[in-house]
Amino acid sequence: MAKVLLGFMGAGKSTIARGLDPDFVDMDALLEDRLGMPIARFFEEKGEVAFRQLEEEVLADLLKTDKVISTGGGIVISPRNRALLKQNPDNIYLKADFETLYRRISADKENQRPLFLKNSKKDLAVIFKERQAWYEEVASQIVDVSNLNPDEIIEELR
Repeated sequence: MAKVLLGFMGAGKSTIARGLDPDFVDMDALLEDRLGMPIARFFEEKGEVAFRQLEEEVLADLLKTDKVISTGGGIVISPRNRALLKQNPDNIYLKADFETLYRRISADKENQRPLFLKNSKKDLAVIFKERQAWYEEVASQIVDVSNLNPDEIIEELR
């Protein structure tokens, strides 16, 4: 059974996944390997529909493993992905309020996310609000990470 970490960008999915299992699967990195290019470039060249189709295939395969999986923040956009996730019994939504996430994303100069760079704060808040309902819809566990450091989150999940 896969342990799937969900949440908006800046929630700490990759950091927490790495702490839970050094052999975790970073789904975005795996997709970029398969695509042979950054996700943002694939979006520009082939479009979101083509990306979401590949994402669904990869998710379906990963859910058959016993890996810890760090998903991309947009995994819940696709109704098919949400249906797949609902069949998995261990989906953890790393939840934080928008201001906390925005502060984290803004401070992260090493990982400048395309969605962050291309949208205003107001637009990101709209995207966050929409996705939040979907994260909650598929989550089997919700952990409020707003005021916790990675070690505290990992301890709670163990």
